[in-house]
Amino acid sequence: MFSINRSFVSAFLLLTFSISMSVTVVAQIPAGYYQGAEGLSGTQLQEALHNIIKGHTVRSYSQLWTDFKTTDKKANGKVWDMYSDIPGGTPPYEYTFSSDQCGNYSGEGDCYNREHSFPASWFNDQSPMYSDLFQLVPTDGYVNNRRSNYPFGEVGVASWTSLNGCLVGSSASVGYSGTVFEPSDAYKGDFARNILYMATRYYTEDGNWPGSPMVDGAEPLPWARKQLLLWHAADPVSEKEIARNDAVYGLQHNRNPYIDRPEFAELIWGDQSGINHIDQYAVKLFVYPNPAGETVSFDYVSTSTPAQRRLLITDLSGRQLMAVDATTAPLTVNLGSELKAGFYLVELTDGRQVLGCAKLIKR
Repeated sequence: MFSINRSFVSAFLLLTFSISMSVTVVAQIPAGYYQGAEGLSGTQLQEALHNIIKGHTVRSYSQLWTDFKTTDKKANGKVWDMYSDIPGGTPPYEYTFSSDQCGNYSGEGDCYNREHSFPASWFNDQSPMYSDLFQLVPTDGYVNNRRSNYPFGEVGVASWTSLNGCLVGSSASVGYSGTVFEPSDAYKGDFARNILYMATRYYTEDGNWPGSPMVDGAEPLPWARKQLLLWHAADPVSEKEIARNDAVYGLQHNRNPYIDRPEFAELIWGDQSGINHIDQYAVKLFVYPNPAGETVSFDYVSTSTPAQRRLLITDLSGRQLMAVDATTAPLTVNLGSELKAGFYLVELTDGRQVLGCAKLIKR
């Protein structure tokens, strides 16, 4: 029976974006805000977005304590701390604005402070990024300290776990083996979009930044880029983020494009060629067009000719949805109503092992 390195493949897959727009806003996106970015991709899109969101109104670091009352307030009036909150559940502790500011702390639940989700050491504590609200969030002081300046990533073996499930430990993210900090699943997309914002707001302005194991200047390194895109897709934009984006816009007069337009992230850092293969495998499997409509074509390049070849289309959990004979290529497959809109994995097999693998996006 053949098997797939699912942890490797998952880094190349994106889940369907679903965004709820029912939210009370503070300062909504103005009409035409992204007009200069429409129709672009890659670095051209990144540069266009940079030009749109640069030159924001800089907040002082001390103003953030007051700003958080606008940008990070729960419905019950408490501090919205993503390092302690449990959406749909009861958090282990909650903070009151002002009275619970750090201060000293010796453990979780003592006080909240100002967390640089993009650590200040990565940009030499410089302004204006030091107080940029799109990457500054209120968090428990002790968890903030345990996060230190570690990259965000998936933890393999945890050395420490917070009360809401944040982890510190050795990396399981493909391409990096050092220590990482993993936030809870409910907020992985939030932090991914914070990092992608920084890569765009400070695009070409990061020449003297020391960077880190996660970024070169402001730009995510390849392993981090794959991880961030996966989190960005797996934890779609929430009402909380939309409201916070609007609130920050009201204060510093720029926006996070990846909250307003989540598809921009894939257009800049993803594979938009329409022909996608994963190089781990001996046979290059091509899928086009991609995204696909009712029909999709497959082709592959191989020097061997096993008697049996089949295409298997599975969902992201590995459940097989379609199987098609692929002895000859190229071939066109009618997806019809068999596959709903979303993201899938295509495997070319000889009945014993996977020969080639690619991602498929169904419109």
